[in-house]
Amino acid sequence: MADYDYDLFVIGAGSGGVRAARIAATHGARVAIAEEYRYGGTCVIRGCVPKKLLVYASQYSEHFEDAKGFGWHVGETSFDWKKLIASKDQEIARLEGIYRRNLKRSGVELHDTRAEIVGPHEVRLKAVNRTVSAKYILVATGGRPYLDDTVEGVEHTITSNEALHLSEFPKRIAIAGGGYIAVEFAGIFAGLGAETTLVYRGEEILRGFDDDLRSAVHNEMEKKGIRVLCGEVFTKIERQSDGTLKGHLRQGAAIEADQIMFAIGRRPNTDGLGLETAGVELGGKGEIKVDENSCTNVPSIYAIGDVTDRVNLTPVAIREGHAFADTVFGKNPRTVDHSLIPTAVFSQPEIGTVGLTEREACAAYANVDVYRSIFRPMRHTLSGRDEKMVMKILVDADTDRVLGVHVLGPDAGELSQVLGIALKMGATKADFDATMAVHPTAAEELVTMREPAEQHRRAAAE
Repeated sequence: MADYDYDLFVIGAGSGGVRAARIAATHGARVAIAEEYRYGGTCVIRGCVPKKLLVYASQYSEHFEDAKGFGWHVGETSFDWKKLIASKDQEIARLEGIYRRNLKRSGVELHDTRAEIVGPHEVRLKAVNRTVSAKYILVATGGRPYLDDTVEGVEHTITSNEALHLSEFPKRIAIAGGGYIAVEFAGIFAGLGAETTLVYRGEEILRGFDDDLRSAVHNEMEKKGIRVLCGEVFTKIERQSDGTLKGHLRQGAAIEADQIMFAIGRRPNTDGLGLETAGVELGGKGEIKVDENSCTNVPSIYAIGDVTDRVNLTPVAIREGHAFADTVFGKNPRTVDHSLIPTAVFSQPEIGTVGLTEREACAAYANVDVYRSIFRPMRHTLSGRDEKMVMKILVDADTDRVLGVHVLGPDAGELSQVLGIALKMGATKADFDATMAVHPTAAEELVTMREPAEQHRRAAAE
């Protein structure tokens, strides 16, 4: 057997890479990890965690308003962007420290440098210009925001990365995109007091989510003062003499803003890693092609997480990293099931979803029953806020199995986690109906919907 410096070298210390490194080390492997930026990756450093902290901050403006309906007299309020960002940065630094400490405690060797692959078993540490060898290499470099460089002046825009570190709060912001990142940041900036416009090329925001929730969250965003322009794109960005920006739209209109943010998708972070040198096969977006065990076409090189462009969610990357380490080093082969993954969009109001959308269910199953409830959450009966909650259950009418559940409203993300367990266990509508309601809660609607709102039936000839 060849003598290598390490049994495993991990490139990228995000959630997936860190999990793989720690688990492999606990199985007795000699493990090293390299990170060129900060430990914790997109989710912890410049994604899910800081973004949700900003979501919390942005909700207080409505909390102050709603309190009046419950007898509270709220005095004059003000918001300090710099204080929020400083507090956020302090928490992120604390979390990064935990990631580093946990790796060291597991016996993983840390390299604060960019690492590039120079062969099937070799990695070059750029900062020290040193090449090391490993029996296995794991690429876990995640993704990066995509910028459309065909748009003139796109260099004047920001992405979600920069949005988390702005030195000044923008009084006016325009956001290009209609996915969860664009929608979430629109809610953040609007809630904190910015005049906010969302520009999306498609017919409706949040492509891939259930249509009822897409239209409902669109309507609720507009109620909150967010201007949503569908069927539009930026064609040119100009920096004006006063430092502000003017964004020109395809149909001729223009938007003036202090910041223009592009959130039009992400791309696998594979540029310059040396993958081609090692013969690793890539897809059209630059994603690393892998099999069900996360192995590339080069037997010694594996990849997990967003860099593979399978299901781009932090918990999925963590699960893939754990499964890789158990399979390769723990003598416990296992794969990751990418079906029925619960997810949340921290829009305002929030989305929680698991399973098939109505459109997907009708394409896959001949007979589908749709249960739907739209109502005002109890908290708004006194606040007076005009905001609706949506709950939707999709059922295979032939087997009674629940195919998907979709929720729009307060704490929908929390609900989706619990619902994910039920659907993973194969719950039927009868199981939902047999479950006692918790009253008074919004979630009781999930077990009290008795009659389908719609019934889709495919003709036998089809």
